[in-house]
Amino acid sequence: MARANRHHLPGYVWHITHRCHKREFLLKFDKDKARWIHWLFEAKKRYGLTILDFTVTSNHIHLLVYDGKVNNIPTSIQLIAGRTGREYNQRKNRKGAFWEDRYHATAVKTGKHLISCLAYIDLNMVRAGVVQHPCEWGYGGYCEIQNPRQRYTLIDRQKLTALLDIKDNDQLAEYHRKWVEEVLKNGTNQRDAKWTQSIAVGDKEFVTETKAKLGSRAIGRREKENDEGYELKESQSPYNFVFDPKKCALRLKNDHLWQVSSLNSGT
Repeated sequence: MARANRHHLPGYVWHITHRCHKREFLLKFDKDKARWIHWLFEAKKRYGLTILDFTVTSNHIHLLVYDGKVNNIPTSIQLIAGRTGREYNQRKNRKGAFWEDRYHATAVKTGKHLISCLAYIDLNMVRAGVVQHPCEWGYGGYCEIQNPRQRYTLIDRQKLTALLDIKDNDQLAEYHRKWVEEVLKNGTNQRDAKWTQSIAVGDKEFVTETKAKLGSRAIGRREKENDEGYELKESQSPYNFVFDPKKCALRLKNDHLWQVSSLNSGT
C-alpha cells in the first residue's frame, strides 16, 4: 500500500506528481494517456476521489485533489498507476517497473496559491513546447473546467468553486481562463520546483501549521520564503549512483511508496 497516510492531513488540497520509471516516455502514446484518465475516472467512481485538475504528459502526471476524511488518495493512486502500468506491459509484452515507486504530494493552501497551482498544472505542456495553449492539449483538466463534460465528468467543479470562493461554474470558467492567460501574457510560465519538491506551499501561517501537524514527521524540514509566500522544503537526500547514472537525487521523503501485487504484475 502507498504510505500516503504518513503525511495524511484531512481537509487539505494535494498536488500529486508521479513519474514514469527512469523518466522514460512510457505515456507518449495517446492510448496510454487515455487509459490513465480512464482509471482516474474509475478511482473517482470507486473511492470518491475529489479531482480538481490534472495533466498527463509523456513521462509523468500532475493530479490536484482534495482529501476529505476518507484518505482515499493512496488507494486511488494504487488503482490508477497499477492498472495503467499493467495494461501497458501486457500490450508491449514488457516486464519491469512502469512508474517510479514513489509519488510526491504537496499540500496547497487555498486562495492565490491554489490559483497558481491550477495554472501551473494547466500550462505544463505549454512549458514543454508541445502546444501553444492548454486548450490544445486533450489530456488535461483545462478543457473540462472551461467546458464541462456531459458524461464521465472528472473534475468536481462544485468543490473547486467552493475552495476558490467563486459563486458558480460560469464565474469559475471566466476566472480560470483569465488566470491562465495572465501567466501566458506576463511570461512567468517557468518550471517551479516548489510544486514538485515541497511538502507544503502557502502563506507562512499555513506552512507553519502544516509542519506542526506533521509533528515528528516534519523533522529536518525547513520553512523557506519564496516569491509567492512560503514553502516547507524537504530535507535533501544523497545522490544515488546505483539507480541513475546521471546522479539524479533520490526521491524525497514526502514521496509515497506504493506496492501493487494483484493489480500490477511486472511493474
